[in-house]
Amino acid sequence: MDVSLANFIQQVFSNPALFVTTLLTLGVIFVNGWTDAPNAIATCVTTRCIRVRSAVIMAAIFNFLGVFIMTQLNASVASTISNMVDFGGDTNAALIALCAALFSIVVYSVGASLLGIPTSESHSLIAGLSGAAIAIQGGIGGINMGEWVKVLYGLVASLLFGFAIGWLVCKVVTLICAGMDRRRTNGFFTYAQIVGAAAMSFMHGAQDGQKFIGVLFLGMAFCNGQPSVVGVTIPVWLMILCSTIMGVGTSVGGERIIKSVGQDMVKLEKYQGFSADLSSALCLLVMTVLGIPVSTTHTKTSAIMGVGAVRRISAINFGVVRDMMLTWVFTFPGCGLISFVMAKLFMVVF
Repeated sequence: MDVSLANFIQQVFSNPALFVTTLLTLGVIFVNGWTDAPNAIATCVTTRCIRVRSAVIMAAIFNFLGVFIMTQLNASVASTISNMVDFGGDTNAALIALCAALFSIVVYSVGASLLGIPTSESHSLIAGLSGAAIAIQGGIGGINMGEWVKVLYGLVASLLFGFAIGWLVCKVVTLICAGMDRRRTNGFFTYAQIVGAAAMSFMHGAQDGQKFIGVLFLGMAFCNGQPSVVGVTIPVWLMILCSTIMGVGTSVGGERIIKSVGQDMVKLEKYQGFSADLSSALCLLVMTVLGIPVSTTHTKTSAIMGVGAVRRISAINFGVVRDMMLTWVFTFPGCGLISFVMAKLFMVVF
C-alpha cells in the first residue's frame, strides 16, 4: 500500500468518501484536543501554579510532542484501534461506515462538552467504530473480541490504577514533606506541578493521538482496497498532521471543564496537584506501552480522587463524580447507537 503524502492527497481529492473521512477524523482530533486537554492542565491551573493561557499553550506543545514521539517509539495503541473491528471485505462500504462512526463521535462529544461535562473521546471512538462494524456486518461478528477485550482491561485499570497510584504518590509526598516548612515546599511544588502537567499533556497526546491516527490509517487502507492495516508502517507525515491538529485544538482550551475537573470534584493544594498529575501520567505511560487504549479523563479523574482520599474521603465531591460516571456509562450505548443508525443510513444513501 502506497502511504506517501502525495498519494494520500491525490486520493483525498479523488475519493469523496476518503475526503469526508479525513475531515471528520481531523475534526474529532481537534475536538479531542479541545475537550480533553483541560483534564491535563486542570489541577495546575486551579492550584494557581500557572495561568490558564500559559497552561493551554504548554499543553498544546506537549500534546504535539506526545503524539509525534510516542507513535514513532511504540504505535501499539494505534494498532489496537485499527484491528479492533472488522468492516468486511467490501472496502467501499467499509469507508462509508467509518464516516458514520466518526460523525457519531463528533455529535456526541460536542454535545456533552457544551454542557461542561468532561467526555471520553476514547470511549466515543470505540463505541462509534463498534456500532458501525455491527451495522455493516449485521451482528457482533464485526467485533474483534481479542482486541476489544483490551478496552475492558483499560476501563478497569484506568480507574483502579489511577486511584491507587494517586493515593500512593500523594501519601509518600505527604510523609516526606511532613516536617518541612510549608512555604518552601509550596515553592518547589509550584514548579514541580508545571512539570507534572507537561508530562500529563505529553501522555494525553501519546494515548489519544494514536487512537485517531489508527482510524485515519484505516481509512487510507480502505481507499486502497485493503480491509486492514496489518504489517503496514504508519508514515511520519501522518503523525505530524494528527499531532498538529490536536495541538491547535488544545490551544482553544476549555475553562468550564477545567473548573469541573480541577475545582468542583476535590479542592487541591499544590502538592496534591503534583501527585495527581504525576500518577496519571505514569498510568498512561504504562497503558500506552502495553497497547491498551484508555480514557485520559478516566485516568486523571480517578487519580484526583485517590489524592483526595489521602486527606479524607469526604474531601471528594461525589455528586460531580456521579455525573461523570453517568456520562461514561451512557457513552457506549449512546454513541454506539448513533453510529449504528448513521452507518445504516449512509450505506443506503451513498
